[in-house]
Amino acid sequence: MIRLILVALYLILFLILGIPALTVLWIIGKSNPARKDRAAKAIIGWAFRCVTFLAGTKLIIKGTENIPADQAVLFVGNHRSYFDIVLTYSHFPGITGYVAKKEMLRYPLLRNWMKAIHCLFLDRDNIKEGLKTILQGVEEVKHGTSLCIFPEGTRNRENDTFLPFHDGSFKIAEKGHVPVVPMVLLNSAAIFEDHLPWIRKATVIIEFQKPLYLEDMDKNDRKKLGTYVSSLIARRYFELKEEYMR
Repeated sequence: MIRLILVALYLILFLILGIPALTVLWIIGKSNPARKDRAAKAIIGWAFRCVTFLAGTKLIIKGTENIPADQAVLFVGNHRSYFDIVLTYSHFPGITGYVAKKEMLRYPLLRNWMKAIHCLFLDRDNIKEGLKTILQGVEEVKHGTSLCIFPEGTRNRENDTFLPFHDGSFKIAEKGHVPVVPMVLLNSAAIFEDHLPWIRKATVIIEFQKPLYLEDMDKNDRKKLGTYVSSLIARRYFELKEEYMR
C-alpha cells in the first residue's frame, strides 16, 4: 500500500509542479524545437526513473546494441501493464514518442506531457481518424523521431498470452521506410495488474531484438507482418521466462 501511495503522490505532484516546466518547454520550442525535445526527454526520463524506483522495480535491459543509432525506428512490443511506458521510455536512445489511445486526451497535464514527447493519439473506432494518425506517425519517423506502438491495441489481461498484432500498426514503418525493432516485455504486470490495486516489488525484463528491415524480408512474412513479429516476441518471451523466472 505504501508503494501505491508514494507513486500516486509523486505523479500528482509532478503534474502540478511541472506546469512551469511545460510553459518553459513551450517557449523553447518556438525558437529551438530540437532543444525542447531533448529537454522534454530528459525530464520525462527522470520522472519515469523515479516512478520505477518508488515502485521497487528491478529492471534487466537486454539488446540495446540492436537499436540502430543513426535513424528513427518503430519499436513494437507486447503490452501487459500500465508500467510498460514508464519502464521502456528511458531506454530509447533518441527522441521517441508512443502511439496511445485517444482516450488519454481526457487527462489534462498528462496529455500535455505526452504531446511534449511526440505521442500520437489513435482513434481505434474511426478508420478515417486512425489513418490520419498513421500518416502523422509516418511524418514523425521521416523527420527522425522514433515511435513505439503496442500492436495488440490494448493491454492484454492474461499473463503468458498474446493478443493478435494488428497489421495496420506496422504501416508507420512501411510508409516511413524505417526498421521495426521488436521489444519483449516480461513480468511487467507483476508490478500492479496482477494484484490490483497494490504496487509490489518485481523484476522486469525488457529485451530489444534485432531490427527488421522490411524491404529485406521474405514477401510472405511481410504480408503477415503482425503474425510474424508476434511470433518472434512470443518465442523470446518464453525463452526469457525460462531463464529468469524459474
